[in-house]
Amino acid sequence: MLNLFITGFIDLRLVDAIDVLLVAFLLYELYNLLKGTAAINIFVGIIAIFGVWRLVNLLQMELLSEILGAFISVGFIALIVVFQPEIRQFLLLIGTPRFMAKVRQRVWFLKLNLGQTVNLDVDSIVTACRKMSANKTGALIILAKTNELRQYVETGQIMEAQISDELLMNIFFKNSPLHDGAVIILNNKIKSARCILPVSSNKKISVALGLRHRAAVGVTEKTDAIAVVVSEETGEVAYVKKGVIVQSVSLSHLKNFLDKEFN
Repeated sequence: MLNLFITGFIDLRLVDAIDVLLVAFLLYELYNLLKGTAAINIFVGIIAIFGVWRLVNLLQMELLSEILGAFISVGFIALIVVFQPEIRQFLLLIGTPRFMAKVRQRVWFLKLNLGQTVNLDVDSIVTACRKMSANKTGALIILAKTNELRQYVETGQIMEAQISDELLMNIFFKNSPLHDGAVIILNNKIKSARCILPVSSNKKISVALGLRHRAAVGVTEKTDAIAVVVSEETGEVAYVKKGVIVQSVSLSHLKNFLDKEFN
């Protein structure tokens, strides 16, 4: 009798349960994304209006249901305009290497590497870092992987030059017109210099680190690139992967890391 009552009252399929879980997950992520911003009040208001609309539908209050339904259908376009920064941030979050790495851990076929191996001239880069570290010459070198970083390459001076330690040192020399910005290396060539990168807003970054380190974190948060930084104040060498800084690394450590990543 109980089974008959449950079957007649609600017909719950496995797909329905998955649907509910996915909606709950999306709402939870949206809440975390908007929490602490002024947009959270708008978000809560929208959820409240949607809940009232579903309730009046259930109670068959046709006039109020039509009014709220028209408001929601037209308001959807307005929401895209109002939440444009948050939507952009959410889509960027989905595309970050850290998010994709979590997905790959759960989906086995995404672990397959179908791309071509990039052979990088690691020795020239490490040699340039050693010399610039000794001279306390600040440098920011971005090593692109599958993401070609076109949006950042176009902000600088296109070079398409062969990698060499002398060229890298000349670029980052203090009196060089190209020293202020980042060098982007793609397919074992210096693609562009004096590039402008996004600065990370991560509050966990030490206040002792400058904009060069923050830019290195910013670009690696949004792409799968590797950043190598030489501090102008201390001469210390660091690298950044997936938004995580590894500071004060030895040159042998840097060489082994880059060989493992690219060669």
